[in-house]
Amino acid sequence: MEYDEKLALFRQTRLNPFDRGEEEDGPQGGKTPPLHARPELFPGTRTHSSDRTMDLGLAEDHFSRPMGSIVAPDIEQLKMAIEECKKLILELPEHSERQKDTVVKLIHLRLKLQELKDPEEDEPNLRILLEHRFTKEKSKSVKQTCDKCSAIIWGLIQTWYTCTGCYYRCHSKCMNLITKPCVKSKVSHQSAYELSICPEIGLDRQDYRCAECRTPISLRGVPTEARQCDYTGQYYCSTCHWNDIAIVPARVIHNWEFESRKVCRSSMRYLTLMISRPVLKLKEINPLLFNFVEELVEIRKLRQDILLMKPYFITCKEAMEARLLLQLQERQHFVENDDMYSLQDLIDISSGRLSCSLTEIHTTFAKHIKLDCERCQAKGFVCELCKEGDILFPFDSHTSVCYDCSAVFHRDCYYDNSTTCPRCARMTERKQDEEPVVRVA
Repeated sequence: MEYDEKLALFRQTRLNPFDRGEEEDGPQGGKTPPLHARPELFPGTRTHSSDRTMDLGLAEDHFSRPMGSIVAPDIEQLKMAIEECKKLILELPEHSERQKDTVVKLIHLRLKLQELKDPEEDEPNLRILLEHRFTKEKSKSVKQTCDKCSAIIWGLIQTWYTCTGCYYRCHSKCMNLITKPCVKSKVSHQSAYELSICPEIGLDRQDYRCAECRTPISLRGVPTEARQCDYTGQYYCSTCHWNDIAIVPARVIHNWEFESRKVCRSSMRYLTLMISRPVLKLKEINPLLFNFVEELVEIRKLRQDILLMKPYFITCKEAMEARLLLQLQERQHFVENDDMYSLQDLIDISSGRLSCSLTEIHTTFAKHIKLDCERCQAKGFVCELCKEGDILFPFDSHTSVCYDCSAVFHRDCYYDNSTTCPRCARMTERKQDEEPVVRVA
């Protein structure tokens, strides 16, 4: 059999969902049978399918032609075609090829409808609203969701923006409906956590309305489900609370609990921006935590040693050229104090990551001072009580430091000696010698 004959036979026994059903010239000058004259691939499924072809928009393939070559149908016609397409999908056999083709066509019709509802406009690349700094996105991904209307952002046909401060995402058409200020401004002005565990005030105190958008809510889900945020303790609607989960700082500080809890969208953004900020002073908020968490005691000792090493690096040319202190640039507060922690610090302490990384940095710093650099070695101390042993440094584990003059001694020598510090005694004697003698006439 010739190739053209095989092709003609194939076309007669296959259904093209975009076929117009009109008689067209075949490959050998003959006529291709119309749609209703072709044999059915699925017996018993012809009900109304040929009659609905025009209504579903299947008579014209709006998506295979170049843009602008046809007049786009109006919105009402597309809505009617979508409804008819849904009915046809239910009538066709499940998992059949015709049902799959109809589903694909339904998706195309919905995309076309969305395109007509939101025509592409020349939108500005930067927009500022309620302290949000929105930038126009160019991604065509459909994985994003609008934070205002909770609908999917069709990046292929819709314009959308992202706030560079709090990463708030929304359609261009939803921007004028935004009522929530940028969370980053709150972080800049307040920079403090809610330290009470789920401070609930009750749905009646909220007047049975969402704490953010004031939409009526109830625990029964009528008209909208009330969802509680574990961070603020307040209730929100499903638009403002997406059941996101996050670690709550109050539970970490009081219970050393790192289980993620459900929080609202605004709390989620706030906690994300605050997670690396050192705003937790544990010895004032919960000093007893150090008695039950050994890892905290270890980290505090390492941080205290690093603060004692810092003066060596500031006055050492080689250390400044090697930029040793920049190894802690992600935790800058570690070289400024030893009592402030960020939530990320506590998370890393619980997992053990911080202990490993900080021990490695501590070893590198100590190696530079005690072995690699002669200038730093020259700034060591000799125990003036026993005058024996190696050079001592204030961050050594077996030493003690005088609180008045910062002299370094062996720990055993310092506590066994009942006299005063020799260096403090010399300094006091020197001051007395320098004082002028007042003679009485």
